[in-house]
Amino acid sequence: MTTHYYTVTWDQLHRDARALAWRLMDRQAEQGAFKGIVAITRGGLIPAAIIARELDVRLVDSVCVITYDEETKGEPRVTKLPSATVDGEGFLIIDDLVDTGSTARVVRALLPKAHFATVYAKPAGRALVDSFITEVSQDTWILFPWDTEPQFSVPLSKRSRA
Repeated sequence: MTTHYYTVTWDQLHRDARALAWRLMDRQAEQGAFKGIVAITRGGLIPAAIIARELDVRLVDSVCVITYDEETKGEPRVTKLPSATVDGEGFLIIDDLVDTGSTARVVRALLPKAHFATVYAKPAGRALVDSFITEVSQDTWILFPWDTEPQFSVPLSKRSRA
């Protein structure tokens, strides 16, 4: 299987997180304001901050789940539980991406009544979240702005044709 790369800039992430906030405002209009947000670290921290601002949510907590690093995928390991919730009722869980769903399953078990939202979703994990903005294929690796840095790129016309 060929891996495709999708680069997300800071501007794009901000726009997509705000678009998710718009979608969540519709949910709030029907079911009431969220009591707080639980960000899944590390990827959910920045989208959670943007969404907290847009929805005027002041209580932001985190759950720390280690599933993989840049090279190795393993079994999810919870290293910090959210402090203020019992079952998640009235809370919003935010992550940057649902991929295979391994992290989402762990957090869903911890906070089964929370509304789970991600900015990006892949097919294998999509059913585990309640809201998302952009779906990408399972073979796409998203390069988030905190994982990349701007650098010179050789113009296409000057690259060797291999």
